[in-house]
Amino acid sequence: MADDRLSGARVSRRAVLGGALAAGAALGVGVGSAAGAPLSKFAFPTSSKLTVLVTGDAGTGGEAQYAVAAAARKVFASEPLSLAIGLGDNIYEDGAETASDDEFRTKFEEPNAGLDVPWLMALGNHDNTLLIPGDGSWLSKGDREVAYHSLSRRWWMPSRYYSVALPADEPVVEFFVIDTNPLCSYVPALLGRWSAEGPYMTEQKAWLRRALAASTARWKIVCSHHPYLNNGPHGDAGAYDGVPLLPHVNGTFVKQWFEADICGRAYVLLAGHDHSQQILAPTAASKGSWQVISGAAGKSVDGRSHATNEAHYQDFTNSGFMVLDVTGDSAGLRVYTVDVATAEPTLAYRHDLSRDLPSQQ
Repeated sequence: MADDRLSGARVSRRAVLGGALAAGAALGVGVGSAAGAPLSKFAFPTSSKLTVLVTGDAGTGGEAQYAVAAAARKVFASEPLSLAIGLGDNIYEDGAETASDDEFRTKFEEPNAGLDVPWLMALGNHDNTLLIPGDGSWLSKGDREVAYHSLSRRWWMPSRYYSVALPADEPVVEFFVIDTNPLCSYVPALLGRWSAEGPYMTEQKAWLRRALAASTARWKIVCSHHPYLNNGPHGDAGAYDGVPLLPHVNGTFVKQWFEADICGRAYVLLAGHDHSQQILAPTAASKGSWQVISGAAGKSVDGRSHATNEAHYQDFTNSGFMVLDVTGDSAGLRVYTVDVATAEPTLAYRHDLSRDLPSQQ
């Protein structure tokens, strides 16, 4: 693990591409773009007042994705945008074929043109497809999205898991982007690097425990594709998709990881996977952590829900995005729905996440 101060952020990562390449890309020096020219990444904010666009499951290249991005541009035409987050399923339906796959252009760069900030990207199950779209079983396929970090000004994924603390000198928030995919692939790796108890997950879990404990940020936010709690069709971790007997498929190993190392240690759990928008109340099981799902930036679940957890807000019909407003004293969340035909945003809900402060261990 390396701890660096890059572009106004403290960044921790396991270097998949190699430390020199990732660091060079972050600094915008000495790294070639697809055309061979030096790449200059969009800079991280240095202010302690942050406005963060939160999207998930966006990468369809379709009408809804373009409408959601256009609606976000309308919102941020009148206020500054600090940062953006993409919560996985970045390249539908079956991930990137190479690091220079044209789908990065059509399903990320072109839709998000004008939203010119660093995008903290997480890996989703569709990004790791082997045979059936979304099976999450070709785990090394996600490394192509890590490689794309060196080719894009927006795309921030120096490793499969990493953290970014902002601002760098005295962080008020730290985002921990994790990779849950090895724990819930349809075709599980029973042995070797990608297995639930293999070296990759062992190292990632140890890194996250250390990083959460060492963080001095007021707000600690864990970003994953798969949620811990979820009222949508995919359901809670441990009961994903109603599959009772297969711990990989039903998210039992995801549930165990959240309960052992994440719940109560992170203030907010951000996730996608379910094509809906939800703000779920902290529970005893989540040890006071908020579960927020923003997965409606490209698809919708068309009204289907499994409403079992107490929700402050939930929408299973509309496309949309969220905005996280963070200062040293407050953390608020705005939910926007989007009319796909007109790309008009509507502020549907606003919630003060800092009103009921859970204890962080």
